[in-house]
Amino acid sequence: MPALIFDCDGVLADTERDGHLPAFNQTFEEFSVPVQWSDSDYVQKVTIGGGKERMRSILTPEVAGVLGLPADDPAALDSAVAGWHRRKSAIYTERVASGALTARPGIRRLVVQAAGAGWILAVASTSAEESVRAVLTQTIGPELAAQFRVFAGDIVDRKKPAPDIYLHALRELGIDAADAVVVEDSANGLRSALAAGLRTVITISGYTADEDFTGAALVVSSLGDPGGPTTVTLRDPLGLEPEFFVDLSDFATILSAPDRPAPDLESR
Repeated sequence: MPALIFDCDGVLADTERDGHLPAFNQTFEEFSVPVQWSDSDYVQKVTIGGGKERMRSILTPEVAGVLGLPADDPAALDSAVAGWHRRKSAIYTERVASGALTARPGIRRLVVQAAGAGWILAVASTSAEESVRAVLTQTIGPELAAQFRVFAGDIVDRKKPAPDIYLHALRELGIDAADAVVVEDSANGLRSALAAGLRTVITISGYTADEDFTGAALVVSSLGDPGGPTTVTLRDPLGLEPEFFVDLSDFATILSAPDRPAPDLESR
């Protein structure tokens, strides 16, 4: 049975700009952390896989000193970051529940098609599981969301671009990489999926438009929807030529194409 595996942030919704960034900044303010990320700052931070890892990156000796944290005690710093991240996840989930985030074009349409055709549905993300489930439910509704397997957060030690989250998903789903297509929005996500041997469609998001998507089976502005917004094709090595929107039939063609990338077997 074929599978469709989605990343969450930037794929299901434009969560980074409208959800995560304001949640990080509100958390920093509440904990008196002397940092506020601008939009341009966050362009760099999104290249770091995982929310706790992004927060940990600001803990220079100077910032630790201002906060009264022992800069030479990694365990103490990790504990502080874990507390910040719990609060950040709560703020983010509240924003999602308030309706601040909407589904990206084509997401619900494609999920309905895939579910109707009997495809396995999953999300593989380095975001916290509660955040992923909140976005999934908000963007496609609770009935469709209940059909998904969710693999997220600290379920694996290494975050994207390591292939671990996708290799874990394949093992848990009991399928081979040849039976799944991934939808990602970032170069890190693409590298993770390719290293796991997975065909990947890229729907660029607000922070990823200029990244290198070499190896993707298809790169588009969005999956598009009948009546708009429509898909702009940016890279199409298989010659799919989606005219107005990307359909499930395009994913089936990608799945059947030869020369899939070789998985990183050492990471299994």
